[in-house]
Amino acid sequence: MEFRRINGLPPYVFAEINALKIEARRAGIDVIDLGFGNPDIPSPAIAVEKLAEAAHNPKNHRYSASKGIPKLREAVSNLYLRKFQVELDPETEIVTTIGAKEGLSHLMWVLLGPGDTALVPSPSYPIHIYAPLFAGADVRHVRVGNDPSGEDFFAHLVEAWESVWPKPRVLVLSFPHNPTTTCVDLAWMTRVVEFAREHEVIVVHDFAYSDTSFDGYSPPSILQVPGAKEVAVELYTLTKSFSMAGWRVAFMVGNAEIVAALTKLKSYLDYGTFQPIQIAAIVAMNEASEYPKEVNEIYHHRRDSLCDGLARIGWEITKPRGTMFVWAPIPAPYQEMGSLEFAKFLISSAEVAVSPGVGFGPGGDGFVRFALIENEQRISQGVRNIRKALTRL
Repeated sequence: MEFRRINGLPPYVFAEINALKIEARRAGIDVIDLGFGNPDIPSPAIAVEKLAEAAHNPKNHRYSASKGIPKLREAVSNLYLRKFQVELDPETEIVTTIGAKEGLSHLMWVLLGPGDTALVPSPSYPIHIYAPLFAGADVRHVRVGNDPSGEDFFAHLVEAWESVWPKPRVLVLSFPHNPTTTCVDLAWMTRVVEFAREHEVIVVHDFAYSDTSFDGYSPPSILQVPGAKEVAVELYTLTKSFSMAGWRVAFMVGNAEIVAALTKLKSYLDYGTFQPIQIAAIVAMNEASEYPKEVNEIYHHRRDSLCDGLARIGWEITKPRGTMFVWAPIPAPYQEMGSLEFAKFLISSAEVAVSPGVGFGPGGDGFVRFALIENEQRISQGVRNIRKALTRL
């Protein structure tokens, strides 16, 4: 049969690593999984209790509101005011999405079509690349570069704008950045907003790691920039902050016209997240507002355990200031292998799973990504296994 949209998709390289991991575990090998960024930290207990309570109420079994029930949108409005000093109108500037990936993907449907162009960081979280492509648009990759403050990326952004025709309609961003862990400050965001206003481009900021930061760094919301609502929307999610990955609760906030456009499309596509989940998410944001700090502290210790351990065996990696990942250049004696073969080597020889950088698009090869999804004891065991495997260090 002939299919649409999926024929041009490359092989999903992460699936190769996952298959090797499953094969090894079936053979009785205890693979330490630092690959897929699937949070292992429990969700807030108070939210779980509220979910169970709400699920027992038959009234909550009916269709819900596609844009999210009012109190849920009020809760995220209060969160933005509390955390970022940003005022959001729950009626016109917030729409609930079934996770950030769903929100981003459908947003591209209303912003882009055949003949349009989007600028996307490279390397990048895969959906940032493929959501514009699914909408029929062209994608131009903008190299993130090696500067952890984002200066390289901004210079490359300006270069890309000047060289691309037709001029891009959308700029996709996500800071702190997955996979490179690049972090930017509010001054950097201000420059982006000024750039977007000058060039009449829409900025879509995926703020997945809004609460995952270390060493005194505090990730800025793009909406903290005066005038940002004229050109920008932001995706905020409970996935990492509240460790509620499987719940699929996120929000698109910001420019009222764009929010209205996505809301209209979604009204044709879904009836919203299961209402007990929405009710529990309200409780998480209102009554467990300190929980993201607890989650962040766990990731902080795991980051130090991994980076310090690898440094002791001769694999020096700059500690990230944000995200739940570590972006690691392949050690020099193994660089010729490339990221996919090196990741396969770590599974077979060190019994450790990581994500190959090539899976994140152009610019990713030469790196592997560690996800901080195992406890410190398991991470330490993984480092010991890697030390035995990397005999050339």
